[in-house]
Amino acid sequence: MAAVSGLMRRPLEQVSGLLRRRFHRTAPAALQVTVRDAINQGMDEELERDEKVFLLGEEVAQYDGAYKVSRGLWKKYGDKRIIDTPISEMGFAGIAVGAAMAGLRPICEFMTFNFSMQAIDQVINSAAKTYYMSGGLQPVPIVFRGPNGASAGVAAQHSQCFAAWYGHCPGLKVVSPWNSEDAKGLIKSAIRDNNPVVVLENELMYGVPFELPSEAQSKDFLIPIGKAKIERQGTHITVVAHSRPVGHCLEAATVLSKEGIECEVINMRTIRPMDIETIEASVMKTNHLVTVEGGWPQFGVGAEVCARIMEGPAFNFLDAPAVRVTGADVPMPYAKILEDNSIPQVKDIIFAIKKTLNI
Repeated sequence: MAAVSGLMRRPLEQVSGLLRRRFHRTAPAALQVTVRDAINQGMDEELERDEKVFLLGEEVAQYDGAYKVSRGLWKKYGDKRIIDTPISEMGFAGIAVGAAMAGLRPICEFMTFNFSMQAIDQVINSAAKTYYMSGGLQPVPIVFRGPNGASAGVAAQHSQCFAAWYGHCPGLKVVSPWNSEDAKGLIKSAIRDNNPVVVLENELMYGVPFELPSEAQSKDFLIPIGKAKIERQGTHITVVAHSRPVGHCLEAATVLSKEGIECEVINMRTIRPMDIETIEASVMKTNHLVTVEGGWPQFGVGAEVCARIMEGPAFNFLDAPAVRVTGADVPMPYAKILEDNSIPQVKDIIFAIKKTLNI
């Protein structure tokens, strides 16, 4: 009470000054940004930075994008830089590749990557191979982007993961963001790259908010293509994933930490070129490896990671065979219970980790 009465006797300006000092010591609230808005910010900043950048695809302009990723860009940049196309992937992908050869920097959106199969000749034969076939004289600075992998309730023809498909092809760079920081930094790096870059987003992640670090809010923020990120440090086992399964791996790691198992979770970020050095260094520390992906098992991303570990210096550090957790080796079922059992879940990752550790 004496302290309170003493405070009340002070001049009013001293009290207000004390309150101001206490207010400024309070940590600012973290900025929450959805993956959708992070991609939008990245494209907006690059469109503003370089007038050669433009976006084309189905419903990207007046409708603000099928998933609202391009919201507001048409109103800001107009018809010449945000272009609605007919439903003809081969046609507008070919236009985009030709524009890139002519010196522009197109962002070609596929409403989903399942539809990119209609344009795969343009992506592989026209975009990916031209720089090599021209002896380095003709760069093709183009971005192919859109949602990839399984969504929810859209069955076999709309639920494929194309990471292994496009990661197989020399001449392409392939990135697969998980959170908002990944999405913004990688889309900006992809647009600035002088090579064709495939950006594999995930429809189920678009509306998920993540804290965006202060450095990622800068217009100069870039994430280097070809560099993975250790999302969680651990000592017992290395868990490698990309896109949405990274979140599942972190959930599994949280559960297992209560049982004394510390998982090191690596977010690949880039499929091609693969940052095998980060994975090797982790495996040399933990002596165990599990890979997780939503795609099919045969010739998948996890299969490539395991092969590279087997062929490299980290193989001799393994105390157990590497284990893959993948999507089921079937066309995606429509029924929800079957769909859930065709995609890796947290329980599947926990089971694989315990199996690898022989627990």
